[in-house]
Amino acid sequence: MAFWEDKRLDQMTDAEWEALCDGCGRCCLIKLEDEDTGEIWTSDVRCRLLDGTSCRCTDYPDRKSKVPDCIKLDLDNLKSIGWIPTTCAYRRLAEGKGLAWWHPLVSGDPQTVIAAGISVSGRTLAEKDVPEDEWENHIASWPEWDPEE
Repeated sequence: MAFWEDKRLDQMTDAEWEALCDGCGRCCLIKLEDEDTGEIWTSDVRCRLLDGTSCRCTDYPDRKSKVPDCIKLDLDNLKSIGWIPTTCAYRRLAEGKGLAWWHPLVSGDPQTVIAAGISVSGRTLAEKDVPEDEWENHIASWPEWDPEE
């Protein structure tokens, strides 16, 4: 039995927890909050540390020191962060769902997350290329698309 089927999130080792990330890059997109309503919008502008093709952090071990508002997802904040994509493995497991067919741990192929349209690979702009006062013009319409819905 696979570890994600046999263990709860709070029973996983650090390595197992990290392996759950499918590398979609959605959590590393710049979020905008409406000050009046509190509504969160996801842009197509990626964090300066996110590689736009591989959707992996270019300095994962030191990301918090380089991007102070980077959020390390953990058991304590998983359920309280409303913008975690519905496709996220951590969220799916916390909600009692299994991993999706396109997840690399299920498919055995890291490219299925791209083929399924879950990954933001090739669909984002670098933070340095978009002035902050223009981020609101880059609200993405695809962040919550889920091929299983």
